[in-house]
Amino acid sequence: MTDHLTDRDGPRDECGVFGIYAPDHDVARLAYFALYALQHRGQESAGIATTDVGGNIMTLRDLGLVSQVFDEQKLRALPGDLALGHVRYSTTGSSAWENAQPIYRSDSRELALAHNGNLTNAVELHAELRERDVAFRSTSDSEIIAALLSTHPAEQVEDAVVDVLPRLHGAFSTVVMTRDKLVAFRDPHGLRPLALGMLGDRYCVASESCALDIIGARFLRELEPGEVLTIDEGGISTRMAVEGARRAFCVFEYIYFARPDSIMGGTVLQGARGRMGEILAREAPVDADLVIAVPDSGNPAARGFARASGIPHDDGFVKNRYVARTFIQPGQELRKHGLRLKFNPMPEIVSGKRLVVVDDSIVRGNTTRQIVEMLRDAGAQEVHLRITAPPIRNPCHYGIDMSTREEMVAHGREVAEIARELGADSLHYISLEGVYEAVGASRATHCDACFTGEYPLPHGPGGQSKDAFERAVPVIHA
Repeated sequence: MTDHLTDRDGPRDECGVFGIYAPDHDVARLAYFALYALQHRGQESAGIATTDVGGNIMTLRDLGLVSQVFDEQKLRALPGDLALGHVRYSTTGSSAWENAQPIYRSDSRELALAHNGNLTNAVELHAELRERDVAFRSTSDSEIIAALLSTHPAEQVEDAVVDVLPRLHGAFSTVVMTRDKLVAFRDPHGLRPLALGMLGDRYCVASESCALDIIGARFLRELEPGEVLTIDEGGISTRMAVEGARRAFCVFEYIYFARPDSIMGGTVLQGARGRMGEILAREAPVDADLVIAVPDSGNPAARGFARASGIPHDDGFVKNRYVARTFIQPGQELRKHGLRLKFNPMPEIVSGKRLVVVDDSIVRGNTTRQIVEMLRDAGAQEVHLRITAPPIRNPCHYGIDMSTREEMVAHGREVAEIARELGADSLHYISLEGVYEAVGASRATHCDACFTGEYPLPHGPGGQSKDAFERAVPVIHA
């Protein structure tokens, strides 16, 4: 179901993956806490698969948050030396239980798979597999990858990955678990993140370094685009399946998706987001009394804006940090106040003030419009919006749910028109140059198509909506 109370109208997070090989450790518990750290990347479903070396793979997955899916009893039922974990926000396929991960298959080989990204040639690959009478239980492109590897004739799964990887188009940071090893691989463009860590003398991989921190692992490095990394009893081994492709790491990871304590591209994101606020203050100064953030994603940039501008900073909203997913609908009487379940403005702070309101992004604009209205109702004299992402005018085809182009408030509108639409006294988005200045990177190695419309690699059917692949293919139950 869709939770209209708590969903932001910004870009929806994609997925988070984790894998570890650590005999003599409680790997299911380590996976649980790693997924807990990655919860921001997906809140629709969660799952963990484990196995003893040489044993059968056990998988537990369900709809809901990590803390809702797992308890002590369920974790104790997942013993093993290897663990694979996943948190999901659906980007291809609906949020039905069948699409929860890790995906499990046992064709020519038994495996479990966790995937972050989006295949742009999913329909073609699915058709090819169906011609070979390969059956599917889900409408997730992740199962396509799993099926290609599970039916592959290669004796070693990493050899199957090296053969299959060049045939996959789009974004994929993926971890596969067999009975005796983990294999992690990243698409040749490096669109989605994947980090390698070390726990004692054992190795693990995760979508973000914050998941390594929580289990006491040491962040070693990011996997290279096109790299295939094997973790087994012998440690790690690596090879490149594809080299020389144009790098296209998602710049939105820096702005919004990743946790601020994660390291990406050698940058601690808390610092980069603070610099974005400083650059906003330089690019769009405003005569105001107070800087406030839309919590929590706007917090670092709001502090940066205040530092650079000299305008005082305070908390203008109280955020209910216990709101994650409610299954109770508010009813007509409370529906118009639904956003207050998550954000409640403080009149004592904002009344009579000229406010600078800092947030990470605006997509459809519905939430931002309500935030401006709430601040006006709380007595704000002026509301000046400052946004740490450029205007989003194009959908993402590589694993982020950003709505369709027509739903985007910036589509076909100039900034002044958007400000009027949102009810703000002024609106300024950070420049694209300002984003890259803040993160110390360049367009040459990143994807910024949601801002520019310049897609770094081709995309086929399935770009406009996350259920396009689901509509295009039949599900043949195995």
